[in-house]
Amino acid sequence: MKAVGYKRALPITDRESLLDIELPQPVASGHDLLVKVRAIAVNPVDYKVRQNVPAEEGQYKVIGWDAVGEVIATGEKVSLFQPGDQVYYAGDLTRPGSNAEYQLVDERIVGHKPNSLSDAEAAALPLTSITAWELLFEHLQLQRQTPDDRRPTDEVLLVVGAAGGVGSILVQLAKTLTGATVIATASREESRKWVTELGADLVVDHSQSLKPQIDALIAGGKTGPVTHVASLNATDRYFETYVDLLVPFGRIALIDDPASLEVMKIKPKSLSVHIEFMFARSMHRAKDLKAQHELLEHVAELVDQGHLRTTAGKHLGAINADNLKAAHAELESGRAVGKIVLEGF
Repeated sequence: MKAVGYKRALPITDRESLLDIELPQPVASGHDLLVKVRAIAVNPVDYKVRQNVPAEEGQYKVIGWDAVGEVIATGEKVSLFQPGDQVYYAGDLTRPGSNAEYQLVDERIVGHKPNSLSDAEAAALPLTSITAWELLFEHLQLQRQTPDDRRPTDEVLLVVGAAGGVGSILVQLAKTLTGATVIATASREESRKWVTELGADLVVDHSQSLKPQIDALIAGGKTGPVTHVASLNATDRYFETYVDLLVPFGRIALIDDPASLEVMKIKPKSLSVHIEFMFARSMHRAKDLKAQHELLEHVAELVDQGHLRTTAGKHLGAINADNLKAAHAELESGRAVGKIVLEGF
């Protein structure tokens, strides 16, 4: 089968950072589905792994953690899917990824693809949807409502880095399933427009000091004080601001990798800090592994009902080494809006 992989952890500018290769087609067993991959999306985890994790000696490493495809075969323990099903998923960080024509993935972390989306549009959703859902409802524990019976609450959610992949679906989920006021951060006109279209109630500029901007919104009666923070990037830069802004017993949830945090600064307000890592369940074979299947099924339902839209931002063409290099380079620049998708081999 065709695939894109690498042997050494190299800068994306190196010719061998990603290579077009041929590998044997895998065989499904146990709870695994064999999926013929039709479209993928690229995430920061892709370039972080490529930069830091070389392949095992004599092997190629295949990465990629967002895919849409068709179930071709199933293992003997599979009960949720059958050949011919159209599926979407993020996969497992410890297994070969979706930058290949065929991939094995555990059925318990797979959902049926939203019917109303194209393959590329659906590929933008799995990893970020799982991350955003777990962050909002398992870590921040926002009051979950239904789209048709949503009522305002006194919860105020600050989303830092709202125009990126996770932020783009998190803002939508927060506006669809909670009664919180959503304050998004964005610094460029393009990203401000994007987050407003996705449902953000208010937008502040993260290139400027956040507290005076939010204090002005509170003084103007546009929002109450911040009760929850979704910190999607630069947590170490904004951490003291979060402590300043949050009400007592407020919650911070982060997805990035700050070198260090002065965590005891949260004690005077009895705040809590949570770290979301959507691969935790699959990496450690959690008892509730199937929760990610159920989550993806619910997201697909919300998409098909018109409550959520794809977060695909740019389509870079076919799945090959050159196009994946371009995707990695754009993500590494930190200027991507929405998700980067590729389609077909």
